[in-house]
Amino acid sequence: MKSIQTELKQLNRNLHKMIAAENPILYLAAEQLFNAGGKRIRPTVIFLISKLINKNKIISTEQKRLAEITEIIHTASLVHDDIVDNCDTRRGIETVHTAFNNKIAVLAGDFLFAQSSWYLANLNNLNVVKTISKIITDFAEGEVQQGVKSFDCQISVEEYIEKSFYKTASLLACSCKATAILNKSNKNIQNDFYLYGKHLGLAFQIIDDILDLTGLSKELGKPAGSDLINGNLTAPLIFTLNKRSKLKKMINQEFQFKENINEAIYIIKNTNSIQKAKDIAEEHMQLAIHIIKSKYYYTNNKELLSITYYVLNRIN
Repeated sequence: MKSIQTELKQLNRNLHKMIAAENPILYLAAEQLFNAGGKRIRPTVIFLISKLINKNKIISTEQKRLAEITEIIHTASLVHDDIVDNCDTRRGIETVHTAFNNKIAVLAGDFLFAQSSWYLANLNNLNVVKTISKIITDFAEGEVQQGVKSFDCQISVEEYIEKSFYKTASLLACSCKATAILNKSNKNIQNDFYLYGKHLGLAFQIIDDILDLTGLSKELGKPAGSDLINGNLTAPLIFTLNKRSKLKKMINQEFQFKENINEAIYIIKNTNSIQKAKDIAEEHMQLAIHIIKSKYYYTNNKELLSITYYVLNRIN
């Protein structure tokens, strides 16, 4: 995204300053995650929405800080996710709990959440604080729902979508809405961007879950089939359950044999379940695109639309 390259570079510099801690282990743990890179999808979306709705096409200091806060919250959730899912690598490098231990990783995640809360409070905007605080509650809700439904063949697509909202889409929905609040936009505009973020976030998560089955470990930065190993039953698997009883048996046995994972992926790939999951992602993507195309056509929306299409094209 050419128009926001400067802002993204500044964001990376600021993130390192914002997570600076007195304790060298805490600093190393947090630093390690930022060094692992990442696509910076969330800050990119915040910057592009800021430019879209601001009359002067500029990104305010508060909106830049919001982008940084959002990325810190996202990173904190990944640290805790990796502990719960027992992931050894993320984006191709060792996870915090593997490099250190679970105790340090939990504290590093907590430290990042605390830092984000402190910077959030310093925005001095109660509505933004209320909106962003909800994300952290939703993360916890999503993790609990995922834990309760682990290796549960009775999970429905609706429950999977709800969990995906809590774990991923809530962050995008609330941060997009907060971007509009900081712009002093009216409630309708705030609601538009909340829905845009929600649908974009759901599409993003569903595609992530498809890639977990179809991608190569090298590209994913973690082993393929990680969701299956951890008992996270995602859309492609849920659609296959009614067609292949053998899959249910493997889930009930919690994939006790290593070759079960490859066999399960093979079974899923040989049905139309991946296409059905992709259709749901596309549906959410079209809803997000419709909001921008129908209501914000009068301004330069090309870059925001292109990031939206990018999320879908990750799978093609």
